[in-house]
Amino acid sequence: MAKRPAKTTKKEVILPALASDTHQPPPLPPAALPEIPADLLPPPLLPDRPAPPGYEFVGHYARTALVLQGGGALGAYQAGAYEALAEVGIHPDWVAGISIGSINSSIIAGNAPEHRVSKLKQFWERVTTPIEMPSMARGDDLRSWFNAFSAATSVMRGQAGFFKPRFPNPWLQPRGTIEAISYYDTSPLKSTLEELVDFDRINARETRLAVGAVNVRSGNFSYFDNHYRKIRPEHIMASGALPPGFPPVEIDGQHYWDGGLVSNTPLTYVLDDLPRISTLAFQVDLFSAQGELPNEMAQVAERQKDIIYSSRTRANTDIFRRQQRMRAAIRYLMEKIPAEERQNDRVIAELIAPHACSTVFNIVQLIYRQKIYENDSKDYEFSRQSMQDHWRTGYNDTVRTLRHPHWLEPPQSIDGVTVHDVHRDAKD
Repeated sequence: MAKRPAKTTKKEVILPALASDTHQPPPLPPAALPEIPADLLPPPLLPDRPAPPGYEFVGHYARTALVLQGGGALGAYQAGAYEALAEVGIHPDWVAGISIGSINSSIIAGNAPEHRVSKLKQFWERVTTPIEMPSMARGDDLRSWFNAFSAATSVMRGQAGFFKPRFPNPWLQPRGTIEAISYYDTSPLKSTLEELVDFDRINARETRLAVGAVNVRSGNFSYFDNHYRKIRPEHIMASGALPPGFPPVEIDGQHYWDGGLVSNTPLTYVLDDLPRISTLAFQVDLFSAQGELPNEMAQVAERQKDIIYSSRTRANTDIFRRQQRMRAAIRYLMEKIPAEERQNDRVIAELIAPHACSTVFNIVQLIYRQKIYENDSKDYEFSRQSMQDHWRTGYNDTVRTLRHPHWLEPPQSIDGVTVHDVHRDAKD
């Protein structure tokens, strides 16, 4: 996983080779675009936004966002994806996360661009166990047994720098205490965050950061956003406080659990941000909504988890697309009304005007596809070997994505929304 520096010329980026994979698929032909009324074309390009050489399309957007789903030990996939983006100079303006995605997000936003990958590696090496399968052991069945053993070890012993088991057991703790409502103590995570994340940098708002959590008492979903409040380690921990394993985190007199209980992706929060500006979003998910019918009980729990925690991006973006189409139509109609008529009925005009919009949104979605030997413990299986596999997969998937630079083109449809499901769209 050693970082390969990107060699660039003025007009192209020479992408790094895939980790353990040198296959380079041919680029896909650009899709035919529909004719669009001139009034509904996207706004002009933004010349003040520099783009990486060869990726001028990135500069067509006012914002580049990185959206990270929750998924525990699978989060190393997101770190690998970020490494590939960083190698070609794509650095997000806004990082938003849930659960493990919030931890990765805080490390990215809380460090200078040149240090982010190394800090991510420090985190993932710290919270994983350096055990590996014997070199002579091969095959999916043996790897499945190895992963099950690793996950059981994590359950019994916890993970250094992340969480440790409570002793005595919470069932034997005094009622009404935090110790009585969780199996693990997450104080090691706070120390890790304080060491690897510069919260002064986060609160200086050099990169926007938002993490989601759920208020335990009200059940309401909340986002802790450095544009609106000071971010501390507790906000990151709250976003990843999945019960009953982890305790709720108290913030300003309220207690919060993992945001994945309500929504496992912050994509909607990013898309609904006001004022709306053109956005290129890389959404990195760890659970897939699509899958096969289970053929044994062990697979039922795994498939159930995938469905519960998947982002359902297609359903959410279909709703968003309809809304954007309506906003574009409102803008079109508003421009047909003579200025004097808008002045005569200013109340109505001012009521409608905020909904008039021609902003464009491009969502590039990468979804981790689990290996055949993984099971329902995949999100709490913290072996170093699995972490490296996940990291390498995220890196490779993102490199393959960047080999289709036309995917980064601003949408030309009337609704101004494009969603690329990388595994569905790619033909490699």
